[in-house]
Amino acid sequence: MNNTRIKQNKTILVLANMDITLLYFRKELIERLMKEKYEVYVSFPKCDNVKIFEEMGCKFIDVQMDRHGLNPFKDFKIILKYLKVIKKIKPDYILTYTIKPNIYGGIAARIRKTPQISNITGLGTALENGGLLQKLAIILHKLALKKVKCCFVQNEENLAFLKKHKIAKDKLKLIPGSGVNIEKFKLLEYPTDETIRFLFISRIMKEKGIDQYLEAAQEIKKKHANTEFHILGFCEQEYEEKLKELEEQDIIKYHGRKDDIIPYLEKTSCVIHPTYYPEGMSNVLLEACASGRPIITTNRAGCREIVDNNKNGYIIQEKNSKDLIEKIEKFIMLSNNEKKQMGLCGRKKVEKEFDRNIVIDEYMKLIKK
Repeated sequence: MNNTRIKQNKTILVLANMDITLLYFRKELIERLMKEKYEVYVSFPKCDNVKIFEEMGCKFIDVQMDRHGLNPFKDFKIILKYLKVIKKIKPDYILTYTIKPNIYGGIAARIRKTPQISNITGLGTALENGGLLQKLAIILHKLALKKVKCCFVQNEENLAFLKKHKIAKDKLKLIPGSGVNIEKFKLLEYPTDETIRFLFISRIMKEKGIDQYLEAAQEIKKKHANTEFHILGFCEQEYEEKLKELEEQDIIKYHGRKDDIIPYLEKTSCVIHPTYYPEGMSNVLLEACASGRPIITTNRAGCREIVDNNKNGYIIQEKNSKDLIEKIEKFIMLSNNEKKQMGLCGRKKVEKEFDRNIVIDEYMKLIKK
């Protein structure tokens, strides 16, 4: 009796380092693949959200990994696990996201001679910062992506870096980040009350510009009693006391991490993202613009592309609290209608340049070809 598996539909294996990478930014792509009758396997460290993917019709494979650090000797077991998975399910294509799946999934795909589409969602500190760690990261990326079918890159600066270091060579292709779901993030009514609310949405860590945001909040509150400074996101331990102290002084309002940010965007006048972290393309800014909210953010790759300065928001210098304070005051001085028009400009920009369907179509063209 012949037990060889006969595949009725093409199989796609999707590798990520955590569930939310797929749930928040790739769910629509996975739904499109399922709709077009592909058999989809998703792989990330097991968590409570596995059932969401299984209810969509995906099959789940647990591959544990530490998201932090880059040690090929310590992470060698990830390659072994991926090799075993590829051998078992024989995917027609492997889609990889984030650093470790890109590298270790890429090495496994290369060994198994399986077509891979990778996505550089940001260089990360290993590639962006100099030194031995950067050299190691470059070597690993070159090794992993040498035979990649396509390597998607989310901004021009990242593209230039990868070209300079001959990573993925002629297989690089620029896309508008992860795009934004403009149906989910609809244009919201702009607030009409006198209170001007600012919102910081991010993991609360130094590189995301939280220090600059808190400094600005303290200064602005002294001059403008009609302002509020809100914060959403998981808090790194070193900031817990600081947030608690400022909340007691009525300078900020900290809401913790929220899966649904739309109720907060509804009441927000402006989203502030003073990051200097190596972004691919800031999803926070894309979602804010899609919702019709003006933005203030830094002049760095992954952020500057989303801002037409003075039209849908303001650009500030990195790590510069003074510049941030000046731009916030400039925003406060605008009429409510001018603020609203800024938000409408942002909505038009994402509809034209950052619709998630643009990204999905690029993937589907490659997979079908």
